[in-house]
Amino acid sequence: MQLANDQDYFNDLYLLAPVGYFVLASDTTILQMNLVGADLLGLPRQNPDGVPFRNYVAQRFMADFDAFVSNSLASEEPQRLSLQLTRGRGDRGFAVTLLGSGTPGMSQLRVVLEMAEGKLAALEKSEERFRRIVHSAEEGIWEIDAAARTSFVNPKMAAMLGYTIEEMLEQPLVNFMDDEGRALLERNIARRQQGMAERHEFKFLRRDGSDMWATLATNPIFDSDGSYLGALALVSDITERKLSTELIWHQANYDSLTALPNRNMFQDRLSQEMKKARRDGLFLALLFIDLDQFKEINDRLGHEMGDALLVEAAGRVGACVRASDTLARLGGDEFVVILPGLDHVTSAERVAQQIIASLNRPFVLGDTTGSVSASIGIALHPSDANDPEQLLRNADQAMYAAKNAGRNRYSYFTPDMQAAAQLRLRITRDLQMAVANEQFELHYQPIVNLHTGAIERAEALLRWRHPERGMLNPVDFIGSAEASGIILEIGDWVFRHAADQAKRWQDELGRPFQISVNQSPVQFRTGPDFFEKWMHYVERLHLAPRSIVLEITERLLLDNSSPVMERLRQFKSMGLQVALDDFGTGHSMLAHLKNFDIDYLKIDRSFVMDLAGDSGDLALCEGIIVMGHKLGLKVVAEGVETEAQLNLLKAAGCDYAQGFVYARPMPASQMTPLARGPARFAS
Repeated sequence: MQLANDQDYFNDLYLLAPVGYFVLASDTTILQMNLVGADLLGLPRQNPDGVPFRNYVAQRFMADFDAFVSNSLASEEPQRLSLQLTRGRGDRGFAVTLLGSGTPGMSQLRVVLEMAEGKLAALEKSEERFRRIVHSAEEGIWEIDAAARTSFVNPKMAAMLGYTIEEMLEQPLVNFMDDEGRALLERNIARRQQGMAERHEFKFLRRDGSDMWATLATNPIFDSDGSYLGALALVSDITERKLSTELIWHQANYDSLTALPNRNMFQDRLSQEMKKARRDGLFLALLFIDLDQFKEINDRLGHEMGDALLVEAAGRVGACVRASDTLARLGGDEFVVILPGLDHVTSAERVAQQIIASLNRPFVLGDTTGSVSASIGIALHPSDANDPEQLLRNADQAMYAAKNAGRNRYSYFTPDMQAAAQLRLRITRDLQMAVANEQFELHYQPIVNLHTGAIERAEALLRWRHPERGMLNPVDFIGSAEASGIILEIGDWVFRHAADQAKRWQDELGRPFQISVNQSPVQFRTGPDFFEKWMHYVERLHLAPRSIVLEITERLLLDNSSPVMERLRQFKSMGLQVALDDFGTGHSMLAHLKNFDIDYLKIDRSFVMDLAGDSGDLALCEGIIVMGHKLGLKVVAEGVETEAQLNLLKAAGCDYAQGFVYARPMPASQMTPLARGPARFAS
C-alpha cells in the first residue's frame, strides 16, 4: 500500500515535469523516473531489469558521482554535480547537472537532472523532447481549460476512447462521462482550482458506449497572476484491473448461484444494522430460514433441479421483504433475512407468514414439480442478543424449534431454547464419548411364533450405560444423535453387534434365528456404500442375510420425496428383510405397501393395549392382519402385555407377538436360555 501511495505521489508531482527526475536506491538502482528521465536514458519507465543509474555515468566521473551519492544520502543539504552521462559504448554522451538530496529515514536518493546547455538551446530541446514524449507516450495526456473543455489530447488518449484528436478538441469533459463520473468531476474541479494535485478513478464512456475505467493524475495550471487556466491530466487505463477487482470482490461477497449476499456480506450488514438499531432505538429481527424436504428433492431429481429450486426460492423470499431489508444465503438450503427499523416485533411475524405461504406453492422443476416448506427461527435485537454472532445462533436455535414442532412454521427464540440447546450440545459430546468408550449395549426382546410357540426372532433394543445418569433408553438420546449425525456411527455399531449375536445364537441353537434392528430416517439419506459395507460384514460372518430384519417406520414411507424406494430395493438385493414398524399410526394407504418391498407388518402397541373382544381396536387389528396376509406379509403384534390380548391376536390369525407378556428386553446372556425352549409367560 505504501509503495502504491508513493508511486501515486511521484506521478502527480513529477511525471510530466520538463526535467529528468529520479528516485534511486542507495546502490543507485532506479526505483522511479518520470517521462523525460526515461527518454534521456532510453529505458522503460518501470525499469523492469532494475538498472542502476551509475551505469550511465562516464567512466572518468565515477569517483565524483560516488562521492555525490554518499554526500547526498548523508546530508540534508542538496548536493550538486556536473558530469557527463553516456548511454553505452560508442555513445558520445551528454553533459548534465545533477541536484541530489536524501530522503529522511530512508536509504533513497532523489535526483533532478538538467541538461548543461545554453538556456535557449536547452529550452528548445526540452520542448522538442517533451512534444515527442507526449505524442508517443503509452499513457493518455488530456488538457482541459478553465471551463473543463478539451484543449489538448495526445494520440494515445484519443485512441483509448476511440476518437480522433480533432473529434475530442473543444468537447466538454462531461461528454465522455456517465452520471457517476460527472458527479465526481464536479467535486474534483473545485479541489483542483484550489491548487490540489490529485489522483482519482473515473469511468469514461468510449465512443462505442463501453466503459473505460481510468486513473487521472491531475495538475492544475495557473497563469502568472495565479488565475486558474485549466488542468493537465495523465490518464491510465485500468479497466481490466478494475473489472478483475470487482469480480474478486463480488465473488467474496455474493452467492454465485442466487446472486444474493453470502455469509461474508451478511455478517457485515448485520453488524451495521444492529449498530443503527441501537442508535435509533428500534427493533431489528433476524429470520433464519431452512427449507424442509430440500435434500430429498436434491437426491431424487439431481443437483441441477435442486439449484433451480434454490434460485426460485430466493426469488420468492425476496418478494416478501422490503428493499431496505437484507436477504442472504448462508449455504445449502439456509437463508437469512435482516429486518431493520421495526417499531413492533409483530412486523417480523407478518414477513415470516408471507415467506411460509410463498414457499408452500409447488415448484416447477423441468417436467415435474417439487414441494418444500420452510422452518423459520426469529431472534430479536436487542431483547435476544446484542452480539451479531449470538443473534445468529439464537435464530438458528429457534429455527430448529420450529422444525422439531412439525416444520412449515416459525418460532421465536426464548431462554428455554438456549437451555435446551446447551443440553443438546452436552448430550452430543457425551454421545461422542459413548461411541469411543463403548458405553452402548444391546438388549433383546423375544418375538414368539404364535403358531408354534417358539422364539424364532428378537428385536435388538439400544441402551446407553451413561457413567453419570445410569441406563438410558433411546427416547433419551436418539433425537440428539440424529441431529448431530452421530446416529450413523451408532447405527453401524448396532448392526454389526446384532449380526454377531445372530451368528452366535444360530450356532448355539442349531437353527435359523432372526434379529430385528431399528433404522433411523437419517440413515436412509446416506449413499448406497454405507449399506454395502454391512453386506460385506455379513458375508465375512458366513451369516445368511435374511437373518437380519431392518425395521423402518410408516412415517418414512409417507415421505414421498425421500429415496426410500431405492434403499428398499438395495436391501432386497442384499437379501435383508424389512419390517414396517408402528403400522397404523401413519395413516398410510394400501398403495404404500404394494409399492415397497416389505416383509413384515408390526401392529403398533396403541392398538393392542386396549384390546378386548368387543373393542374397535380388535376390528382394526383383524383388518391389518387380513390385509397383511393378502399382500403376502407376516404380521407382528408388539406391546402385548396380557394373556387375553394374546389369545385375541391368535384367534385373529396374527403370526408373531412380542411384549411384556413374554419378557422385557434383556441382555443377550439372559435371552439365550429362553431361546432354547418354547416361549413361556413372564412370571
